[in-house]
Amino acid sequence: MRVYEELFILRPDTPEEETDQLIEQLSTLIAKHGGTVDKTDKWGIRKLAYRVQKRNEGFYVLLQFSAQPEAVKELERRMRVSDLVMKFITVRIDEKMKKIDKRKKSREKRAARRPPPQVAMPALSAEHIMAGAAEPGPRPGAPMPGAPAPAAPAPAAAPATPVAPVEKE
Repeated sequence: MRVYEELFILRPDTPEEETDQLIEQLSTLIAKHGGTVDKTDKWGIRKLAYRVQKRNEGFYVLLQFSAQPEAVKELERRMRVSDLVMKFITVRIDEKMKKIDKRKKSREKRAARRPPPQVAMPALSAEHIMAGAAEPGPRPGAPMPGAPAPAAPAPAAAPATPVAPVEKE
């Protein structure tokens, strides 16, 4: 058994009864060949990237199923002869799923080998030792460790040229 995704675009003016009937026919065909339909998604009417059969929109449907390759051949044959179907594509996804699972397992192995991150304890200051503080920590009003240092106040600007006092008469 292989896992496939079938994405097909139906004419946008297709009644919902005919859409459901076509999906049911395809599901029956897959079951007849010993496969199973895992997921059916109706995406609805969407704008097409380019005109297809003089239309700008289409009704998108996605089927995810497991079946033998013979079932896929028959499914595609029926799609070609159906008047409702404008476009379709079948993609085998079990190979991708295997690669994704393999990649996920290797990442988990690397994560298990990696040591946990170490958190550095702040050093006790002389004030804490003198005060008899049991737990090291910042003083009230002190900046947090790792926080940017506060900006130093700017020195008062001295006048550039001395000004002589003005005499009143």
